[in-house]
Amino acid sequence: MNKADVIIIGGGLMGSSSALQLALRGQRVIVLEKDHPGRHASGVNAGGLRKLNRHPAEIPLSLAASAIWADIHSLLGQHCDVKLCGQLRVAENSADMQKLEQRAALLESMGYQHEQIISRQRLYELAPALAPHCTGALYCADDGYARPYHALSAFRSRAEALGVEYHIGEQANALQKNAAGWLVHSARQTYQADAVINCGGAWAGQICEMLDEPAPLQVAAPMMMVSERVAPFLEPVIGAASRKLSFKQMQNGTLVIGGAHLAHYNACDQSTRMDFSKLAESARTVCALFPQLRTVKIVRSWCGLEAFMPDQLPVISASHNSPGIFHAFGFSAHGFQLSPVIGQIMAQLVLDGHSRLPIEAFSIQRFSQTRQATA
Repeated sequence: MNKADVIIIGGGLMGSSSALQLALRGQRVIVLEKDHPGRHASGVNAGGLRKLNRHPAEIPLSLAASAIWADIHSLLGQHCDVKLCGQLRVAENSADMQKLEQRAALLESMGYQHEQIISRQRLYELAPALAPHCTGALYCADDGYARPYHALSAFRSRAEALGVEYHIGEQANALQKNAAGWLVHSARQTYQADAVINCGGAWAGQICEMLDEPAPLQVAAPMMMVSERVAPFLEPVIGAASRKLSFKQMQNGTLVIGGAHLAHYNACDQSTRMDFSKLAESARTVCALFPQLRTVKIVRSWCGLEAFMPDQLPVISASHNSPGIFHAFGFSAHGFQLSPVIGQIMAQLVLDGHSRLPIEAFSIQRFSQTRQATA
């Protein structure tokens, strides 16, 4: 039997970040990964380091994560291609601008200053290649992006250097409580630990069902595409007030385009099928804002399975019915930026019994309360 202090189910960013933070605090950690780390959401997302337009409950976590990303080399020994070039949420008309001003006023009333309304003149100073019809923007100056798979590899490498064991191709098939702690059974062997962290991503709901702690997780496959290389013309990441868009120019000149459009998928065999009509919609959005890109070629598209929650907020909490079990899943396509601080939170929950950051809004118990209210 393989024994550890903590077993983590899922070797993606949340699992690897949690493993690293626990190892930094002297814990022996085993990570069980049913495929290979980064096979799905962690390795194929847009890589956005975004505080801009976060749900208010996420802002304290996002601010803390931002500080870590700004000095990520000190944690991981690698830079992960982090580029803090700012992010814009562009207004294309007066209705858009009013929406952004309301958002800025809300954050100011909560004591936050990281999102700022900027004028049309300032917008075109930051993004001179934008189509001329835009009227202003909401701006976060120290947002940016990194390369997801590079970051995941760096978290894993640092964790392994501290003694974390990754068991690849090991799917958790059953959980069992005994006097010594928790047993996690795979098809090949059994693992034992005092605590288990569920970072199973799109498959985290299966772990919840084993614990009789169901969560209304839905699986979806957000699509991305990347262009051929073009001459540098854009520094900040671009989003839009009333369109689905995540758009950036990478260091090598390629353009990475997202926007929460979804592919078709089969969760049983983990297969996906691109929806090219939706990708075309993303391309039209880009061309509406940057008409000069109409002749640029798209060279690749991809997607990965992610876990979405009905309220678009993740589950970050201890189990409410199984002591020694903890959850970090359901990041609904905006977890990448949070990943460094999620590791800290999970280590604090396991070892200290509480988080130093406010996580009440992310409790898994909110779903049982909802079921009781509608029963």
